[in-house]
Amino acid sequence: MEYNLQIKLIHADAKLPYRANEGDAGLDLFSIEEKIIKAGEAALIGTGIQMALPKGTEAQIRPRSGLALKHAITVLNSPGTIDEGYRGEIKIILINHGKKDFKVEKQMRIAQMVIAPVLQVKLEESNELAESVRGQAGFGSTGQ
Repeated sequence: MEYNLQIKLIHADAKLPYRANEGDAGLDLFSIEEKIIKAGEAALIGTGIQMALPKGTEAQIRPRSGLALKHAITVLNSPGTIDEGYRGEIKIILINHGKKDFKVEKQMRIAQMVIAPVLQVKLEESNELAESVRGQAGFGSTGQ
């Protein structure tokens, strides 16, 4: 099924999100600013876009693997969630886990955005939960 994603460019240097290859899950997001992120620090980077997500969806903001591998730059709250009703500028929180300062340049691909469906569930308080094979085992309980 195909959905329409309305994008509004609100800055002269803004670019539409871009899918590098047909079938890719992520759309690349671009910086509209030049900024130095010092080693060990985080920065909020503007994209110069606003959007209207399709009903029943969210946008997940994820790191770019190349920036993570080559420069230790990642999205701090990964994946970041943009709710369907948000209409402000899309901004990305990048963190520099590297040992050197990193320069974000205008028009640089800084993150990727995946549009995903969101289930709307009815909350139901319960005194008992259905049993499962796993039960309460967690945090490495599978031996990995």
